[in-house]
Amino acid sequence: MSTEEQQDRLLRWVERVAAFCVEEWGLPPITGRILGWLMICDPAEQSAGQIAEVIQASRASLTSNMRFLTAIGLVKKVRRPGDRTSYYRIEDDAWQKVIQRKLESLSAFGEIADEGLDIVGGEGHRTERIKAAHDSLTWLQNLAARHPLRR
Repeated sequence: MSTEEQQDRLLRWVERVAAFCVEEWGLPPITGRILGWLMICDPAEQSAGQIAEVIQASRASLTSNMRFLTAIGLVKKVRRPGDRTSYYRIEDDAWQKVIQRKLESLSAFGEIADEGLDIVGGEGHRTERIKAAHDSLTWLQNLAARHPLRR
């Protein structure tokens, strides 16, 4: 496979990551492209200019998205001794953080479901619908507790 074909293949994969981030998490496409690129790029640390060039984004748009990704702990900003350029890399535990946040949000919804069960009482269609959500969330929490992610 030629270098150009390999690059095209990498960029198609980056677009798949971006589409997933848009559809599943409601993130802007550029955010997904940044994540995708930082997952597959070599070297792992890339400057904003390198990222912008590859994903064909404006520096302004890239900067605000990098700030967001850094703030939520998925991307780390690093500096090299003697180099004034900032580089970015995906955090080693980025996906563990994503999953943990998702589990925490589902756990919070489980508490809301508990409250709903208290409100509607113990029987009827409303109870069944809320209990179905509650039971599914409880199952997922128990599964995660029994099988914690190890690195």
